[in-house]
Amino acid sequence: MQETLLPIQAVARKLEIPEKYFEPLGSQSGKVKLALLSDSAFKRKGKLIIVTATTPTAAGEGKTVTAISLTQGLAHIGKKVVITSREPSLGPVFGIKGGAAGGGLSQIEPSAKINLHFHGDFHAIASAHNLLAALIDAHLFHGNDLHLDPERLTWPRTIDMNDRALRRIAVSLDSKKDGHRHTSFVITAASEIMGIVALAKDRRDLRRRLDSILIGVTRGGKPVAARDLSATGGMMALLAEAILPNLVQTTDGTPAFVHAGPFGNIAHGTSSVISQEMGLPLADYVVNECGFASDLGAEKYFDIVMQQSGITPAAAVLVTTVQSMRQQGHGEFERGLPNLGKHIEILQKFGVPTIVAINRFPNDSTADLNRLAEYCADRGFASALSEGFAKGGPGAKELAERVVAAIAKNPAPPVHPLYSLEEPLTVKIRRVAQEIYGASDVNFSEQAEAKLQQFTEWGYGKLPVCIAKTQYSLSDNPKRLGAPTGWTLNVTNSSLSAGAGFVVVIAGNMMLMPGLPKVSRASSIDVDDSGVLIGV
Repeated sequence: MQETLLPIQAVARKLEIPEKYFEPLGSQSGKVKLALLSDSAFKRKGKLIIVTATTPTAAGEGKTVTAISLTQGLAHIGKKVVITSREPSLGPVFGIKGGAAGGGLSQIEPSAKINLHFHGDFHAIASAHNLLAALIDAHLFHGNDLHLDPERLTWPRTIDMNDRALRRIAVSLDSKKDGHRHTSFVITAASEIMGIVALAKDRRDLRRRLDSILIGVTRGGKPVAARDLSATGGMMALLAEAILPNLVQTTDGTPAFVHAGPFGNIAHGTSSVISQEMGLPLADYVVNECGFASDLGAEKYFDIVMQQSGITPAAAVLVTTVQSMRQQGHGEFERGLPNLGKHIEILQKFGVPTIVAINRFPNDSTADLNRLAEYCADRGFASALSEGFAKGGPGAKELAERVVAAIAKNPAPPVHPLYSLEEPLTVKIRRVAQEIYGASDVNFSEQAEAKLQQFTEWGYGKLPVCIAKTQYSLSDNPKRLGAPTGWTLNVTNSSLSAGAGFVVVIAGNMMLMPGLPKVSRASSIDVDDSGVLIGV
């Protein structure tokens, strides 16, 4: 595959990016400078297409492959297009799920490098995050002039690897001053700075958001921000290159932006706003994948990303598979179909035109594939078979045509968020739980209720809510499958991502630091004597 890739300058020319705004990094990738965003010659003209899915299995349903193949399919029918994709995390790459650059004939290349260090963006984000953590402990050591309460510090440390041993740790064990304290590590995709990089509009906005990070409270209960530690300048310096979107290409040479990689649970789960803002004046269509299923990634796009950025999707593609429906039906395909119906209903709530992509796997029967199409048609929704893995762009030609037709038919759909930012935090949570997840009620723990009240008193009550729950069910219980009703969402905790601009609401048991399996993919990843990466 590497031998067939276009020179990255040729990919940049497909989007007509002026040379002064493009910095090649080797022959296969480069970064686009932020000055392009302020050039009046580049006005927003493209249409954004978000790609989401029905409830996934542990292995995923090929949502990334479908997003890439849709992009290739649009190019195949003569459209000017770019995909905006998240950067993969090393944790899943070496864990169970593996890389996140697509597969088969629908990959983003150079996939092995993208799945590993790429341009060092994740490392820069981890360094900025850990700089702030180090400054906090240095402040405590050197007299604690801000009167920080060591027991109520909320800023963890981060590393981009699944490492369960770091979920709860003790630090400052050699300190002779105040003794040790407990803290934790989160995986870098769960760092608030990852969410900040993904949502920032430019360097000025990045600085404002970094300034606003809350790291804990004083002994008197007053919130303390990163600006109070004079931490922002150092973090800005570490993020100077990471804030620039990365330009690469798909298997067939279609342009691709790969930038930022926030979690789809604890954060909003989509590529950077900057990469989307760059794509919209450069292409007719921008394809943007959202994390997990429509109850998570799509909801967060409409309620968090859209409300902060002003970018409104023109259409949504809902990826589904025979295997996901069978799993949602406890092994019975027909019994799982209400899950597809519920995800269609979720997207209807936001007023976005939706096309269902039926992602074909080798063992799928024609009868089951036809049944999925029939189920969609019965509800008035167009669908198309997607075979990008095996066929690349031509395998998504029908899907691309149907998406283009839907946008042409309704070029300015009345897309809207679920709630107003003026509503109280608890009301926003209830609306998502009941109208999106299908819950009948919400139960708040005393801890969660107290924190939400505290955040409101501090002036953060008008932020959107980012509900972190399992991706394997519409509910907060991964074993409750299908389209469950009559259940209660249990809100166990809450935290404030003031810099990212949302309140994180923990529902059920959420983990911010995954662990490696007994046999990880590390055992099959290697590099040969000539330097070629193997098994990524």
